[in-house]
Amino acid sequence: MAENTSGNVHGDMSEAQFLTIAEVASKMRVSKMTVYRLVHGGELPAVRVGRSFRVTEDDVNEYLRKSFYNAG
Repeated sequence: MAENTSGNVHGDMSEAQFLTIAEVASKMRVSKMTVYRLVHGGELPAVRVGRSFRVTEDDVNEYLRKSFYNAG
């Protein structure tokens, strides 16, 4: 299996820190709708829990790292 950025093998989520959509939006300083678009578009992995989504903190950090734009 492939490893994610935290070194955990995909499927082993025992150490994962899950964030709500609102927490992700706050951390990224965007609207909740923007986070929902990223999740539904497949750009940001999420786990569905009932009618809600949860995103791992590692996945948020990885998305931000990959999205960094150096203007200059």
